[in-house]
Amino acid sequence: MRAMGIDIGTTTISVILVDGQSGELLGSRTVLHQAFIEGAYSCNRVQNPEKLYEVARKAAVELAAERGKPDSIGFTGQMHGVLYVDKEGRAVTPLYTWQDESGNEKFSGDRTYEHILREKVGVSATGYGMTTHFFLCHKKEVPEKACWMTTISDYIAMRFCNRIKPVLARDMAASWGCFDLEKGKFLKEKLETIGIRTDCIPEICEEHETIGMAVEEGLEGVPVMASLGDNQASFIGSVQNLKDTVLVNIGTGSQVSFGTDRYYRTEGSIELRPCVKDSYLLVGAGLCGGRAYAMLEQFYRQIAAMAGEDIANVPLYESMEKQARDFVKVNGIDEAWDIRTTFSGTRTNPTERGRITAVGVGNFTPGAMTVGMLRGILEELYDMYQGMCQMTGKKARCLVGAGNGIRKNTLMQEMAEKIFGMKLNIPKCQEEAALGAALCSLVSSGKVDSLEEIQKKIQYI
Repeated sequence: MRAMGIDIGTTTISVILVDGQSGELLGSRTVLHQAFIEGAYSCNRVQNPEKLYEVARKAAVELAAERGKPDSIGFTGQMHGVLYVDKEGRAVTPLYTWQDESGNEKFSGDRTYEHILREKVGVSATGYGMTTHFFLCHKKEVPEKACWMTTISDYIAMRFCNRIKPVLARDMAASWGCFDLEKGKFLKEKLETIGIRTDCIPEICEEHETIGMAVEEGLEGVPVMASLGDNQASFIGSVQNLKDTVLVNIGTGSQVSFGTDRYYRTEGSIELRPCVKDSYLLVGAGLCGGRAYAMLEQFYRQIAAMAGEDIANVPLYESMEKQARDFVKVNGIDEAWDIRTTFSGTRTNPTERGRITAVGVGNFTPGAMTVGMLRGILEELYDMYQGMCQMTGKKARCLVGAGNGIRKNTLMQEMAEKIFGMKLNIPKCQEEAALGAALCSLVSSGKVDSLEEIQKKIQYI
């Protein structure tokens, strides 16, 4: 019994094959898709969906040919983004990704599209599918032949099984915003009052059900599951228990997620997101996250260039970690710079920017700056986790770290343990979201009785 998981990421596509009985990884492929293209507006951040499909198809077919045909296929991918398909189920627009900034454009006066949508309809943010849809409807950029909206991972799942009409599970649907979590439906009536087209909103399925059988070469007849959000998939593929674990995921962005079986009304920086069955995730997202550390690496490169150093092919992250460790050894973490890493704003305030304080004569060093950046990334997530604890009245018993940002930085791992006050577990499988989709597909296809049963097979380093 083996399952394939396919993760359509912002910069890469990952495909894995896992043994459903032992939990062992049988094979994997990760490919840079290079699918970004120029949008119609400078605020757009868009990708070519056909290129994404072709890269995913090729990787999946090759892995199956090399390691064997799977018994089920699960999809996951970047949340919030939206594209439009025609009556044949083919894309008629680019993918407007979660990084799209059209929601920050002015609708009238000083009021942006995001502000109007939040005020008139409900939960929304720049980059969310309904915010982007509002902008595109108002600008008359939704093609007449567009029949339905969908997400990129659901689109590629459709293509794999030759399905014409998209279907979204609750977690992907809710990621677009303007969604009633209690009733499991979009706020269509309110959307229509401000001129937003709703006839193209796809069908919502309660669970991550099988949507068809694959038709791709070497995968024929394999059940394909409705897509999981990458946040939910990463959580499922990282933790052995949904209810007592806090997950810190640091990649391009950053997230802290805490499972619960209760519905909570949330506000501010914390969201409630549907997961599987009757479970939810309390999620806090840092828009910059691991990107803040990459920005710091580029800053150091610019300083080296000023000094005439040619370091184009020299990796700096190891040197950065060494400098940071040397500083901590002599001075301790608390003497580092205080850095608020909201360089890309927040979901609730896109115009907010980062801050750097507590800089003095004694700590004006690169090491202090690097430690401060790491601490800032983690403390932004910890503050949101503390809000979750206050909301639920409970604390996590386990801490898990996922994403390359934390996986590749042992100092960040040690700092996470100190800040969260728990031992950090790192999943053995590096493609956590793809693994979560694969495991979930075994349940949706009936190969495994429960998700709880198969999650116990997740292994840690």
